Amino acid sequence: MENRETAGRLDILGNKIWNASRDELYLGMRFLDVALSSLTYQMDTNIKPFGTDGAALYFHPQRLGGLYRQNRILVNRGYLHMVYHCIFRHMWKEYPSEGELNVRLWNLSCDIAAEHLIDGSYHRSIRASRSLLRREAYRKLESEGKTLHAERIFQILPEWELDEKGLSRLEQEFYVDDHQYWANHQPEKNLDMETSMQKKWQDINEKMETDLETISKEASEKNGDLLGQMKIQNRERQDYKSFLRKFSVLREQMEVDPDSFDYTFYSYGLSLYGNMPLIEPQETKEVKRVEEFAVVVDTSMSCSGELVRKFLEETYTVLSENESFFKKINVHIIQCDEAVQSDKKITCEKELKEYMEEFTLYGEGGTDFRPAFEYVDGLVCQGEFCDLRGLIYFTDGYGIYPQKMPEYQTAFVFMQEDYQDVDVPGWAMKLIVEL
Repeated sequence: MENRETAGRLDILGNKIWNASRDELYLGMRFLDVALSSLTYQMDTNIKPFGTDGAALYFHPQRLGGLYRQNRILVNRGYLHMVYHCIFRHMWKEYPSEGELNVRLWNLSCDIAAEHLIDGSYHRSIRASRSLLRREAYRKLESEGKTLHAERIFQILPEWELDEKGLSRLEQEFYVDDHQYWANHQPEKNLDMETSMQKKWQDINEKMETDLETISKEASEKNGDLLGQMKIQNRERQDYKSFLRKFSVLREQMEVDPDSFDYTFYSYGLSLYGNMPLIEPQETKEVKRVEEFAVVVDTSMSCSGELVRKFLEETYTVLSENESFFKKINVHIIQCDEAVQSDKKITCEKELKEYMEEFTLYGEGGTDFRPAFEYVDGLVCQGEFCDLRGLIYFTDGYGIYPQKMPEYQTAFVFMQEDYQDVDVPGWAMKLIVEL
């Protein structure tokens, strides 16, 4: 009975500590109101010192109490750290690679990503001094000038070639919460429940992004790269093959259409009149095919040849499939930086293959999108395109955009691994491709 009463008092005390922490965080970061209130509190003496599975916040009462007496800011940071894990759905993402070392690197990457956001915030409730090791780690990670989300950190850490001592030091430096209840640590899990939980946090993330872009713009500036990470997390990803179908056109083509053929009337005619069927298969059908479009690759210094090659290889793969284009195609592959550098007309698979084998990148100057559009407009006026359905522009997005909307569909395509958010004109589509 006494043990039960003691456990009850500890549970109540732990709940009070978390409620106080939540309220203090809310006063400085009101855009987190829904996220901060989405976790229940549950006492657990097997956790070190606390952790979450996305539904509950588990805590060891003595460890939590000791941490709170030491410095309540550490509890605030722990609460926010776990909320960031949930917002970015770290516990549901599959490990990028298998093996114990990669599991450790992924856990470390998630912790660094959350701590980097917290350390980049300007709120008294979470402000703490940074150790020399932490500052040096941030300096090395920030050297590329890109958003430090968990996936990117996971790609960078192996390049450091850490030995066991170095890896352990980083793990200890950035350790905040216990990950044992993460779904990607559990061999057996309720998939329906986990999917529902992911959807809940995705909705919270998307609403927060909208809030930070509109009502809470000032708060966004005080929270480091939080909005940048959210944009990357929430960006719409599309399959490139599916995207190309948007540039297709209905066209009648000589081909048997089995869907419109009725075998009942065909068989009845043969039985009634011998060799005279009542109905023949239609020799034409309407199909969707990619026929005419322009592909422009940004050859400025900011777009590496390797990324351009990947994009063109994917384009080649799509066009090489027999069901993806008419027998005669008209595709112009244009290289452009601040001026049009080259234009290769492709009319068949053979020409496309030869172009890829002899591919050379021309340009590497500044980035100006207008010359490419002016050039394509000129091709249309010259009759080079009969029915241009669209222009696909592969770029990093940093350049001068045309102000006037062209007469054809336009999409600016970004490679996922090198994507950074930019203000694409409202009349154009923004496509992030996973290759």
